[in-house]
Formats: sequence, structure tokens, C-alpha cells
Amino acid sequence: MKARRTTSGLPRAGGTTPGRTNPLGTPAGRRTRVPAWPGASPRRATEARRLAEEAELRQGVRYRRWFVVLVGGVLAMSVVVVLLGTIGLFAETRARPLTPGEQHRYQQEEVARRWQAWPASGVFPEEVKYLGLDRAQQYARRVGIAPAADCRDAVDASVAGALDEHGCVTLLRATYVDQTAAFVFTVGVAVLEDEESRVAASEALTQDDRVGVLPVAFPGTATERFGTEQRQRTGWVGAGPYIVFSTGGYADGRTRVAIPPEETLHSELWPAARSIGNQIAYFLADPPKVPPCTQGNVC
Repeated sequence: MKARRTTSGLPRAGGTTPGRTNPLGTPAGRRTRVPAWPGASPRRATEARRLAEEAELRQGVRYRRWFVVLVGGVLAMSVVVVLLGTIGLFAETRARPLTPGEQHRYQQEEVARRWQAWPASGVFPEEVKYLGLDRAQQYARRVGIAPAADCRDAVDASVAGALDEHGCVTLLRATYVDQTAAFVFTVGVAVLEDEESRVAASEALTQDDRVGVLPVAFPGTATERFGTEQRQRTGWVGAGPYIVFSTGGYADGRTRVAIPPEETLHSELWPAARSIGNQIAYFLADPPKVPPCTQGNVC
């Protein structure tokens, strides 16, 4: 018996004859097996991952090599810089002879700090030798040392202006008497910033011998009557960064106007005062012994 056909010529649903194939070429009633795509194979995926990891590892190795080269270069440059610095430091700090310029600078710096480095008795010795009349060896004895003063407070106003203008730091004073305690001398050390400032200040000082350092009297001593009016003469001398002033008078209190000019001319007073000031200036500015090498006496 023949199967009924639809008008389209295809068998009706459910009317399939066993053993026959459907028009798609597969047995009727069976599912078609879909073949797997080659890219979806687990083995191929594992291989792809392995290749990718190897490529990434090779890339990382290349980066690491470049990093090592870069770090090595930086380290090498650092070593070179350190070596050059060490060589330069050794060359700079090793003992060597001082140049003439270094010797001069050493002396200037040593002299400039003496007023602070030395004790007061070093600046103003207890006894100062000087030459009296007929070049007889005399000495003056220190009576007392005054506290350090502002430059304006220890000199006359006309002198203070010149010192102030050129950077006077401080003024140190001490008073002496001669062997007979008939003469009184006050010595003042004006401390300037450097030798150049001292030269400029010296050029600006007045030549009037009536003005200069103000006397310092110590009660209960032979100096107690020594004041501004008792100054017979004043003067100064330059030494390094210092201007050393000196003035002298009579211990009995006689004023300048009370002394006849001829007595002043032939008196031992002013030569003694000037000599004492010069001696103290010499002590302060005496060039120190310069070590031959940068690190002492051995090069």
C-alpha cells in the first residue's frame, strides 16, 4: 500500500517507512552528530597557551636583560664618580706644602682672632718694656683691664665716627703706670673686621692729638685721678686689623692746659705712652710661625 503524499510531494509526518532515509540523507529518527571545531580542541588550546607563555617569558627575559644592563651602567657610573671624588678628596686633603697665598692667609686669620683667642693678659701684658729718656730701659706696670666696650663709648666723638663707618667691632682698654707711678697711660685696642677696614679707618682718623681713646681710671690706685682733661697727648698706630690708641697723663691730676708747652716738649711722658702703645701693637700683629704643610710639619 502506498503512502499518502501531500500536495508538496513529501511524506506526511508520522508516515515514514522504516528503513528509509529522510530527504537530508540521514536515517529517520536519529540525531545528527555535529563534528567539533578544530579550535575548540583541548589539546590545541593547551598548546596555544604554552606557546603564549613561552613568548611572554622570552619577552620578559629580554626586558630583564635590558634592565640588568641599565642598572649595571648606572652602578658603573656611580663607582666612577665615587672613585674620582675619592681621588680628588685625597689629593685635596693629603699633606702638601702651603702656597705663599695660603701662608699669608694663615697669618692674617691667626692675627685677626688673637683678641678673642688670647686671654686679656695676653692682649695687655702685666709689664710692658719701653725706652725712656737717653734710651734707658724702662717698664710700665698694668693696673687694671676695663671691660670690652662699644667703640663709640670708648673714644672721642670725632674718632668714633671714623671707627663706626668702617665696622669697628669692639674696643679693649687697659691702664698702666710707669716705674715711679708718676705717669699714667691708657691703651685702647680697636678691633676692626679685617686689615682692609683698619686701613680705611686709619685714613679717616683725625690727626688732632687732643682726641683719641678715653682714659680708664681705677679707684684706690695711682690712676684714680686720670680723666679726659688730664690727657696730655693722644696717638694711635695700625697693626693688622687693629688700631692701637694710647694716651698719657700725670698721676697727680694735672690737666693738659696746666702744663707749660716747654715742659710737654721735654717730658718723658709722651714718648713712654707712644712706646707702650707700639709694644702692644707689636704683640698683637707679630706674624705667627706658619706650618710648612697643610697638615702640620710633615708633608
